This record gives sequence, structure tokens and C-alpha cells, in this order.
Amino acid sequence: MDGTPDRCKHSREAGPTSSASFGDIPGSLCSPADGWPRPFRDLKYDAAWERLAAASNLHSVQFDASGRWRADALNFQPCVRTPSQDRYAIQQINIQGRVWTLSAVFDGHLGSHTVEHVAHHMPIIVREHLEVMTQKHGDRAVPPPLIADMFAMAIRAFDDAIANDVLNLFPGGLSSLAHLSDSQIQAVLDDQVSGGHNYTMARLCMYGTTALVALVDPDHKNLWLANLGDCQGLMVSETGHKGWNIEVLTRPHNEENQLEIERVRNEHPGEPECILDGRLGDTPFKQPPEFTRRILYNLYPGQHDTSPWEEFLNRNRTPPYISSTPEVTHYPLDPSPRAPRKYLILCSDGFTDICGANQRAIVDQWARGAACGSPRALDDKSPSLALQLLWQALGNDPTDVSRVLTLDMDTPWLDDISIVVQCL
Repeated sequence: MDGTPDRCKHSREAGPTSSASFGDIPGSLCSPADGWPRPFRDLKYDAAWERLAAASNLHSVQFDASGRWRADALNFQPCVRTPSQDRYAIQQINIQGRVWTLSAVFDGHLGSHTVEHVAHHMPIIVREHLEVMTQKHGDRAVPPPLIADMFAMAIRAFDDAIANDVLNLFPGGLSSLAHLSDSQIQAVLDDQVSGGHNYTMARLCMYGTTALVALVDPDHKNLWLANLGDCQGLMVSETGHKGWNIEVLTRPHNEENQLEIERVRNEHPGEPECILDGRLGDTPFKQPPEFTRRILYNLYPGQHDTSPWEEFLNRNRTPPYISSTPEVTHYPLDPSPRAPRKYLILCSDGFTDICGANQRAIVDQWARGAACGSPRALDDKSPSLALQLLWQALGNDPTDVSRVLTLDMDTPWLDDISIVVQCL
């Protein structure tokens, strides 16, 4: 028998139990009162990589035969008791024989129903709008500003349809609800015995999601980025000095953005508590109070404490308070083979949370290593750039990664993290 040690078995063996302090968890959702230090399993190098990969719902798409243009994605939540409410999408869209690429991240909240719906249907909606526009222009190229307008219109129309589909269940719309009893409204909404079509549509209004969607044209000369909420887009570009330039392409649509605060306040004069984020769904913040009180309350009659909703609805005077109009930016690309390498990073705010003030340094180190052609080979053919970026952000060390992966807690200690890395 060969006396060589069983390397595979050795590499998979977990290390001893160690203790993590409150400050050891990057971007932590925990508090100092959560009973620190807390135990975790200190995994060996290969075991930490394998477990991180298994927990990250990895996906990769190659857009061309050479492998130059591709995208890697992940969705990570280390607490196994709490499913992630983030989603990603990577698709190729064939319009009259010409192939566009779409990639996106979505950060859901309150539940996964709306974010699941948006992640599935967003590429379909964008494709439909692209088909209409390209048919109108025939053989002529569509100018980039028109694509940007189309992109914003598609997302806005998609969000409007979430509420309008429910209002269409009641002839006369919102005004007709005053003539209906709660039991009559419940009879329309509660159709689960017959398939639940109405119930499913109405349930989408209870939840919400942010959206960051990237679109690249078939000639690979243009990138459009549509942002709604607080996800982030980064462009990582190779420079002529063997370095990397990191550019933030998006602005957060939340209270951290002073321009966004001023925009919302100008739309709602005399309402000092009007600041909310930009998101898809979240219909109570976009419709008059009657929509929530007459429709959504009757979706789950008697099952929910409505006092938190009433606290907002009593101030709901001039909706919408959440925007469904994305900010669309255009970024020119160079498709020539000798063009400097570029990587587009789309991420939910869970990633920016774990990076903190060190994000540029983390992305720079990742670019100099993984993106420069010396990645940690998770397999021989297709190492995930998104997974390498997550590893770097978690500390670039098996012990640091182990703390996040195996911490002994019953509730989430990190926000959900979605990352898409697209080679441009």
C-alpha cells in the first residue's frame, strides 16, 4: 500500500473549536449583547474554500466561445436557518439574431416573494421592450440615449404593474373599494382553492426589492446600468502601469445620498419624515392609504399587527414616497482584443457592509490576484471571480472565513450578499 498521506481527507478535516469576539465579524448584524465570545469551527484552507463555495449558490455564464466575456455570480447567507432574500440574474437576450447580455442583483426584504418574482421577470420585461424598440428602428442602430430611456421605462412599467394588476381585480379601481365590504374584498383575494392567482398577485405588494441591472449591447460597445435602491456597481479597469482603477458607477438611493434626500423633500414639501429608499414593490409606500387598509389588510385578515403600518399610513399624504424610476447611466466599452481588461462588479449592500471603509483596498487586492490570471483554482477550468472576491472581503484567510461560515448563532450575523462579476 502507498504510504503517501490521504491529502484529500487531510484537507477536508476541520480544525479545532475557537472563539470569535464581537469585532471579529465584518459588517456584523450582531450586537455586543449577543454573548461574546462565541464558538466557531476553525476550518483548514481547502475545507474553508469548499464550504464557502457550497454556501454561495454559485453560477457562471460564458458569453462567447473564447471565454473572454463571461459572468460569475453568487448569493451568500451563512446562517442556514435564514434563507437569503437576495437574488441575481445572468441571461443572454436574443433580439433578431443579435445577442445582448443582462446581469443583475436584487436585494429583497420582508420576504422572498417579490424579489423572486422580479429576478425571474425582469429579463423578460427588458427583452420585450428591446424587441419593440429594435423593430421600430429596423436596420438602423438605436442611439444609446434611447436605450437608456427604454431601460428606465421597462423597469418603471414593471413596478407599476405590480399594483395595477391587483387594482384591476376591482372594477373601478381604488375608488370602488369604498363600496365593497371587507368580506367582499377577501372573497376576491382569497382564491387559493382555485389556484391562488389573485392571492399571489396581491402578495407581491407586501414585499419589496432593490434592483441593479446591467445591459450590454451585441457589439459590446455600450453598457447601461439601471439602479434602484442601494446596491452598488463598480468598474474595475486595468491601467497602463500594471495597476487597476476602481470607479463607483452608482449612487445609493437612500438617506446617505444628499441629492436623493433633496429630491424626495422637494416632491413632498411640508413632510419632514418623507425619506425612504428607492425599491420595486413596497406598494404601501407608493399608493394611497386605502390600498393598504382595504386590500393588503384583507389579504391576511386578523393575522397581523397593523399598528406599525398605521404609524406610516397616518402620515401617507402625497404618495409615492419610494421611487420606482431607476437612475440609468451609460458607459462606453472597447471591444477590441487589445483593450485593457475591465470587470463590472454588481453587489448588494451586504457586500459593501463587510468591506466597510476597506472596499477599494479589497477590490484592488482581488484584481491584482484573481483577475490578473493567478486565481485560486477552485476547479481547473472555471474559477469563480465572484467567489474569490467574497473570500478576499471576508479576510483572505481560512480562519477569518471560518468565523463567518461556522459561527454558533441562531439568528443571522451577516446581511445577505449577492455578487456578480462580469468580464467586459
